[in-house]
Amino acid sequence: MSGHSKWATIKHKKAAADARRGKAFTKLIREITIAARVGGGDPDSNPRLRSAIQAAKGENMPNENIERAVQRGTGQLEGEHYEEVMFEGYGPGGVGMLIEVVTTNRNRVVSEIRHLMGKHGGNMAESGAVGWMFSRKGDIYVPKEAAEEDKLLSIALEAGAEDVRDDDSSWEILTPPESFEAVRDALVAAGVTPGSAEVGWVAQNYIKLTGSAAQQMLRMVEALEEHDDVQHVYANFDIDESEIQAAVGAE
Repeated sequence: MSGHSKWATIKHKKAAADARRGKAFTKLIREITIAARVGGGDPDSNPRLRSAIQAAKGENMPNENIERAVQRGTGQLEGEHYEEVMFEGYGPGGVGMLIEVVTTNRNRVVSEIRHLMGKHGGNMAESGAVGWMFSRKGDIYVPKEAAEEDKLLSIALEAGAEDVRDDDSSWEILTPPESFEAVRDALVAAGVTPGSAEVGWVAQNYIKLTGSAAQQMLRMVEALEEHDDVQHVYANFDIDESEIQAAVGAE
């Protein structure tokens, strides 16, 4: 399974909560604003907004921040105009990458993302060159200590999941996008708390990286994720957890 989930999990644990919160808030506010602009300000009829608000509450974002972000999205409050952009590219070893960006300046961010990728042995690609390697899925990770496999399988599949995979220290549950909320809510109702849950892009196949290529790939992902305009980075690399731990420990 993908090493990217392990990377995200380790980085999450490593970062101090207060240091993370400022950057997490910025990205979540942008997602709430975009979701409200595209689908309206009522979370009951806007699944994307509902998920964004839930994620924000999971980071303990104050309700007034959430409300202001919704109001900026619906036009009730003035604010910057954000544009959603998806960049495609390749990392070391031919790894396919999708980079979701929310920005106020498309030209600037194109240049910056191209520079970051080139600096770490990657390059940007034409639209469509990489996207076919990924499918839109609900992607839920549950720490293994949170639930036994049989219990998890029963809950997830009954609620509409299409697959449950072993991802070393976690179970990965894949769902069709339209079943994501039902599966997540069924887990929570059964007392199983996901480590992470989102609708995103899941790779169909993975490329194994080791050694210098693995370390270069991880440095690229971290650099991209640190960029203020980058919301998500999806990549089809598979890197052993020991190499990811070594990369984190080297910082």
